[in-house]
Amino acid sequence: MSAVPETGPLAVAELAFAASRGLFEQVATDLTSPDAAALTHSGLEDLLAARMREVTRQLFQDHLDLRAVREQRADPVVDAAGVERTRIERGRRRILATVFGKVTTTRIAYRATGSADLHLSDAALNMPAGMHSLGLARLAATESARGSFAEAVDRVNVLTGAGIGHRQVQELAVAAAADIDAFYQALVPEPCTDATLLVLSTDGKGVVIRPEALREATAKAAAAKNGNKMATRLAPGEKNGRKRMATLGTVYDAEPAVRGIDDIITDPADPVKERRPGPKARSKWLCGSVNDTAEQVITAVFDQAEARDPEHRRTWVVLVDGARHQLDLIRAEAGRRNVTVHIVIDIIHVLAYLWGAAHCLHPAGDLAAETWVAGHARTILAGGSEQAAATISAAADDAGLRPGSRKGIDDAVGYLKNKAACLRYDTALSEGFPIATGIIEGACRHLVKDRLDITGARWGLPGAEAVLKLRALRSNGDFDTYWAWHETQEFTRNHQARYRDTLIPAA
Repeated sequence: MSAVPETGPLAVAELAFAASRGLFEQVATDLTSPDAAALTHSGLEDLLAARMREVTRQLFQDHLDLRAVREQRADPVVDAAGVERTRIERGRRRILATVFGKVTTTRIAYRATGSADLHLSDAALNMPAGMHSLGLARLAATESARGSFAEAVDRVNVLTGAGIGHRQVQELAVAAAADIDAFYQALVPEPCTDATLLVLSTDGKGVVIRPEALREATAKAAAAKNGNKMATRLAPGEKNGRKRMATLGTVYDAEPAVRGIDDIITDPADPVKERRPGPKARSKWLCGSVNDTAEQVITAVFDQAEARDPEHRRTWVVLVDGARHQLDLIRAEAGRRNVTVHIVIDIIHVLAYLWGAAHCLHPAGDLAAETWVAGHARTILAGGSEQAAATISAAADDAGLRPGSRKGIDDAVGYLKNKAACLRYDTALSEGFPIATGIIEGACRHLVKDRLDITGARWGLPGAEAVLKLRALRSNGDFDTYWAWHETQEFTRNHQARYRDTLIPAA
């Protein structure tokens, strides 16, 4: 009589991994062959990458099979509506596409007439709503935020061999970004002293969007413009799509750094002078949206600022480029919250207007133009924007410029007069405020232009919104923290919400 095989827990575990152990041993055996001995190191890398992925996939499968063997019926199982599952069906199977390949999980289905089945094993594994694992979703989100969707597909398939398609990668990226807004609403900011500046800034950048995703006003304008368009080709300069504005916002902390005029614009008579640095940004937070309006994004920026300073004890500095609509929204939001904000227009925008005026008075390449701009810039930095406007206007009159030749001067004079309240750089510098929008300008470049404005891109609204939010998340350095939080939200949505009683995922 043959001996009865050992059936204890250790033996069950030993038998459960027989398939993956056999695959590993086969790989080890193949590496001793003459064919393997002839491989270069890169050939060995390729061989092991392919073979060991299958070993790992089989380990995953063996572990799921072991869980299936060990699963015991739970009683009672009651759904969120209070309906108890009185019947079970064993052997219910489900496919999961993982970063190692496809596996099948077998589990108990808890059933009741007229109600959807429940699977406690799915909750323990925090199984996704669809076929693709959270690991694949994370990889798809990471690669979609980094490069084009086509590149993301290639990268995901090279790393996993999943054979995933363009549509699936885009859908996974969109789903991965679903909890970003809620994540930041729940995130507790780092504490700061009352002396630390609280800096806010917003800006916009156009994104080429498919016609069906345009805002209503833009769609009507595009339709009117295209009423007489050619049937077989685009008109000169016309794009096969139109732009929708992506609004970006940032909030950061900075210690005041007092500076003077010479630290910004060197005195032409005394050019050699060490400059004091400006305020350094820390705890930077970026957000952006193609879907939301500028008003909604500005509200989110103020929400973040208020989370950092709920009692309004700190000095709030708002850096802008001077757009009227933007200024109106900022002032309205500050008024609703009863918070005092110090609005400062970016000095670089002011310099651009000064150069436009200089070109009206100086021929191209005239070095005197630089001295002219520097002189007026120093006047403006001293708080004399209206004085500079009067001087520039008088210079145009003295030069006898005709109306058609003085547009740059008229634009600069109008800007300096209309924005005078936001050009008090003398106060800003003495209080240690930043006076340039470099952080939000940089965000427009690396969040939008470097990804959403790549050649040939025409975006649907969900994809553009997801990629923009994912890039902001990564720029903030919060991706890993967010992903752990996102997985918890996935468990709550997909599993916990379906049961009456609290579920605790298996360790």
